[in-house]
Amino acid sequence: MSPLRSFSPAALAIALVAAAIQPAFAQGAPASSTAQDHPWLTVTELRRLYSDKQSQFLTVGGLRIHYKDEGPRGAPVLLMIHGSESSLRTWDRITQVLKTRYRVIRFDLPSYGLSDGPTDAAAKALVPTDVPIALLDKLGVTKATVVGVSSGGTMGMYLAARRPDMVERLILSNTPSDPVDTSHLVMPKAFLDAQARAKETGFRDQDFWDQFLSYFAGDAARISAQTRKEYYDFYRRVPEKNQIALIARIGDGKQASIEMAKVDKPTFLIWGGADPLLPEPAVTAITRYLSHAQISKVVMPDVGHYPPLEVPDRFAQLIAAYVEAGTPELPK
Repeated sequence: MSPLRSFSPAALAIALVAAAIQPAFAQGAPASSTAQDHPWLTVTELRRLYSDKQSQFLTVGGLRIHYKDEGPRGAPVLLMIHGSESSLRTWDRITQVLKTRYRVIRFDLPSYGLSDGPTDAAAKALVPTDVPIALLDKLGVTKATVVGVSSGGTMGMYLAARRPDMVERLILSNTPSDPVDTSHLVMPKAFLDAQARAKETGFRDQDFWDQFLSYFAGDAARISAQTRKEYYDFYRRVPEKNQIALIARIGDGKQASIEMAKVDKPTFLIWGGADPLLPEPAVTAITRYLSHAQISKVVMPDVGHYPPLEVPDRFAQLIAAYVEAGTPELPK
């Protein structure tokens, strides 16, 4: 077995930020509900609701993968990877800000957003890095700055370890290195009630996502009503057997530390210091593992776990400042 295909269920939290609050249906059908009990949406229905003129699809391992490719073709490339409780819409505002100067490529991981969920065959054969590699190859991109948030950053580190020729630099935001410890989390009763309801019914309602996004934000008021609705819509997608199968492949904490030690690309850490799950000391931890990378870092004490959602304009400015320091020639 390839080391990149190893998977330790005990260490799954390194890849799944919200593993501790996943409802029972995460790897199968709801235990106490049927599809008729809740307003589920099929991926076809989601594509009808959320596809737009920038939406494109490619096939990887038999799966239709949704992606967007925007900006000048001669510009420096930014490959943006979302986390395990998200979609490419994480990067909407950042793309809007940066696409006049950069070529911004982003995609939905299998089972997320508008991408297909893994079949049994795909779950066995594919590794998560197969998708970004296939996408860059299809688009003729030989090198990119890889930007990842949460477990999307973990995938970025794996990509830099597996295909260093494709990665110019890494920008990582609130990315786990050690297995995530959730024992210290103190959650408000409303969020605990929402979690209990989700585990009971197998369905995460709008209130669950309101509580989830508010809890992980430094300032809940920054999370728009539109973002909250999108989270609800995308996660009322009909449950799939292999929903977390591919992203879980980066959940082996021991193997992840080995891969991180291989990374020798310049790396910029943009951290939300008010993250209840990965607070500021996590910056020290990931820096220790990235022992061969030249590290730069910015900690934003007022921001939570999802900086691209919470402060996208600030995040975009930080990306531009870092990339332009290393790539001063940009298209006019």
